[in-house]
Amino acid sequence: MSTIRPLIPLLVTAGILIGGNGLQGTFIALRASQEGFSTSLIGFVGAGYSIGFAIGCIYVTRVLRAIGHIRTFSAMAAIASASAIAMVLLIDPIFWFTMRLVAGICFASLFATVESWLNASVTNANRARTLSIYRLVDLGSVTAAQYVIPGVGIDGFEIFAFIAMALSLSLVPISLADRSSPTVPEAIRFDVKKLWNISPLATVGCIVVGLTNAAFRNLGPIYAHDIGLSITAIASFMSAGIVGGVVLQYPLGIYSDRLDRRLVILVATLGSTLAALYLAFFAGGDEWRNLVGIFVFGAFAMPLYSLCSAHANDHAGEGEHALVSAGMLFFWSCGAIIGPLFASVLLQVFGPQALFLYTAVVLVAFMAYTVLRMSARPAVPAGARHSRFRNLLRTSFFFNKLAASDKDRSGER
Repeated sequence: MSTIRPLIPLLVTAGILIGGNGLQGTFIALRASQEGFSTSLIGFVGAGYSIGFAIGCIYVTRVLRAIGHIRTFSAMAAIASASAIAMVLLIDPIFWFTMRLVAGICFASLFATVESWLNASVTNANRARTLSIYRLVDLGSVTAAQYVIPGVGIDGFEIFAFIAMALSLSLVPISLADRSSPTVPEAIRFDVKKLWNISPLATVGCIVVGLTNAAFRNLGPIYAHDIGLSITAIASFMSAGIVGGVVLQYPLGIYSDRLDRRLVILVATLGSTLAALYLAFFAGGDEWRNLVGIFVFGAFAMPLYSLCSAHANDHAGEGEHALVSAGMLFFWSCGAIIGPLFASVLLQVFGPQALFLYTAVVLVAFMAYTVLRMSARPAVPAGARHSRFRNLLRTSFFFNKLAASDKDRSGER
């Protein structure tokens, strides 16, 4: 516990920041619907965040190396706060898209800064315990934030103000109480061809996670609204998917370390597909059936990103782990740009159930590709995998954020 105590201000900062981002993701979709935005326009606004997130992933290390962690965090939190409060001043889809793009750049930079800070402050002896606490903070803050919406309502400017206040207040703990001075990360040069050669399956898997999980995060509130759920039930629906994502994260990780990791990816994809089909064809408008279905979907779908990223790092060479981790986040962002846009059109044309039917189709295609890759390349031996995974934890500050959230971390990722 003594090793965790110095990091409490940073963990409090992360909780406030992630809570504000999680609140923003759900609220923007509901408020846009109330303002008369079509479902496709809501998907367009959601894609703005993912585009910004991809841009932020590419450039954040340059900013960190130029001005350091505290200044990077302060600047990005201030800009993200301004982008949130600006959205109430002009209700326009193009303007909202622009503000969400700015927010995506900022939150990619903020999450990378927090993760870099945490990893620079711990050792391999206490890293797992520290990151477990960080994940609990992540889960708790995002889940609690969902219930601000039914408590306050989606009318007026109040929730915009709450979001801006949360992002601004996240500066306070690290400004007043945190005295750590983490070292800046090494520069990362993107090489898409190298990433593909390292692991085609992981590359495709991260894109698939972006296509499906980002569609859920952006359009899940619209799906729940269209099937007739109340505002409180919509918050519970989104929270159930997030909470479900934690249930199987650790067990699937254990089995993936002991077995062929691709087999565990295949099982998780199958579970996600079955849950998506249940939501599309059997849940209907019943609140409890939808809560059970989305909980199971989250339990299998949310760990997919960390499994794919770990698989890529199994095949990474010495010094390539930072490139792989940042690259997988970038590919997730690419899928997250397309997914909400395409799914929103389907939802608008065919109704709410089309969201999870689309998700099931994408996941079935990924299952087929996984089987194909299992026949094309032998599994990495467990001993070599463990050694590389330890190197990953030492060299990559991006990986642990990716493993915790499926970015659609959970705040929006």
